[in-house]
Amino acid sequence: MNRNTVVLTGAGISAESGLRTFSASDGLWEECHIEDIATPEGFVRGPNLVHQFYNDRRRKLTEVKPNAAHTALAEFEARCKGNFLLVTQNIDDLHERAGSRQLVHMHGELLKMFCLHCDSHFEITDDLNVTSICLNCQRSSGLRPDIVWFGEMPYHMARIESALAECALFVSIGTSGNVYPAAGFVQLARRAGAECVELNLERSAGSDYFDHAHYGSATIVVPEFFA
Repeated sequence: MNRNTVVLTGAGISAESGLRTFSASDGLWEECHIEDIATPEGFVRGPNLVHQFYNDRRRKLTEVKPNAAHTALAEFEARCKGNFLLVTQNIDDLHERAGSRQLVHMHGELLKMFCLHCDSHFEITDDLNVTSICLNCQRSSGLRPDIVWFGEMPYHMARIESALAECALFVSIGTSGNVYPAAGFVQLARRAGAECVELNLERSAGSDYFDHAHYGSATIVVPEFFA
């Protein structure tokens, strides 16, 4: 493959590794209110609740492994001769563990934190709480998960939009097509003249924008397509 390629992944690709999605009928939003654990205002009101929620998600990462879909993407990246960028909406580290390198997390990462006092960003594996001390400014009560919450700007947008403007192939995997700005990436890719492919468990909200679609389990349709 020598075409410039952008791949977008969502929760559907990690669900088969055992990570619960947020929007499914039995998803994480059924157990908690978005405004309490996924907004800056929620963090101000109840930092302990927010820390507990993300600490639990972080511990879960030790119980799961990359699946065949993650591996297929890493293998495709290794043999792709054109420019390649993997954009994930997921906050887990399964793509990295599968071997992906040209990767950006537009919604942040569970294994990172940042300090509201000094804006320093750090990797983390342990639990956070309101008494945790920033390694840079040595202040407490300011560390928060490095997650893009509702009302905040996703990361790496300039790089993503640049890659979409130059891509010849855009592939969307395991996404609902309801969350913007990611849901609009297919339209940016089409504007650049890219061939657009949807690999999903079922039709997404934006399925009409794609040239081709393959529906089914990610661990089946993703390896088949990228082979």
